[in-house]
Amino acid sequence: MLVLSRQRDESIVIGDDIIITIVDIRGEKVRLGITAPAHVPVHRKEIYEAIKRESRNGSATGEVESLAKGNRPKKAPDDAKQSPPTDKRPPSGDQAGNSD
Repeated sequence: MLVLSRQRDESIVIGDDIIITIVDIRGEKVRLGITAPAHVPVHRKEIYEAIKRESRNGSATGEVESLAKGNRPKKAPDDAKQSPPTDKRPPSGDQAGNSD
């Protein structure tokens, strides 16, 4: 692994056509700007892994779209079972057993 130090507004060039620029640094977060040709896919690692996983499983793109929007996967306890929702609301107003 090549490790480089860069300051804000400085760049790293990969090959002839990929440029990574340090856009901002806030605390422990670094914002990167990436310029690459359209035929070169650029993804956050978790998106890339989800695409690969879905490609292997042949599943829909729901997880990838959710990650792309910034949502993190929710983990349910292993022993938790999902049951269908039930509508057990008490009757309202006139339907509360009043017969006229």
